[in-house]
Amino acid sequence: MSIAIVQFGGSNCDLDVLHVLRDVVGVDAELVWYKEEDLDRFDGIVIPGGFSYGDYLRAGAIAARTPIMNSVRKQVEAGKPVIGICNGFQVLTESGLLDGALTTNNYPKFRCEPTYLRVETTETPFTTGFKKGEVLNVPIAHMEGNFYADEPTLARLEQNDQVTFRYVDEKGRVTDEANPNGSQENIAGIVSTQKNVLGMMPHPERASEDILGSADGLKIFKSMAEYISGR
Repeated sequence: MSIAIVQFGGSNCDLDVLHVLRDVVGVDAELVWYKEEDLDRFDGIVIPGGFSYGDYLRAGAIAARTPIMNSVRKQVEAGKPVIGICNGFQVLTESGLLDGALTTNNYPKFRCEPTYLRVETTETPFTTGFKKGEVLNVPIAHMEGNFYADEPTLARLEQNDQVTFRYVDEKGRVTDEANPNGSQENIAGIVSTQKNVLGMMPHPERASEDILGSADGLKIFKSMAEYISGR
């Protein structure tokens, strides 16, 4: 098993993901520069957080148009699991691999803080290790994390069980106060129609060891690895 971690100019969470995959989960992982055009040798892909190309134009807009995203699309079509974290989520929406868009936080400032997430579905390669309704403590770090989609798209996401995580309070309740960026329906993460592409704004790699204050995000990477092992 080998998982690619895509690097763009401005990525800054790539080494964190590499550490979690290699040293905590115990799988082979490799940093891959954005000019790579062949990802066939990998079993899964992570697009990490950061500020690719300085968020010029729109967050993720330039990265979504680099050569490697054609390779990512090919792996998605082959059914391989792909996760985009924070800026990676923005890249996935900009590339059309996920629905919706990430816009400026309703209060337009960078927010870096712990958040609570509720697991909305376990029917994805990334959430099989959780129980539905489980509440996780996973931090955010973004200025453009406000998830937007039109009403038909939101209805389709709900109907198809594609909403994966929501911002909630400590007791698992969906409230305005628990929503750090104004995302519609408190959405923190979604999957593609085929369920093998996950985008989420919170950073599970920053909540994968107890020394960090929470290891709740570790199950996301473990679930992904177990899914790959079972393919």
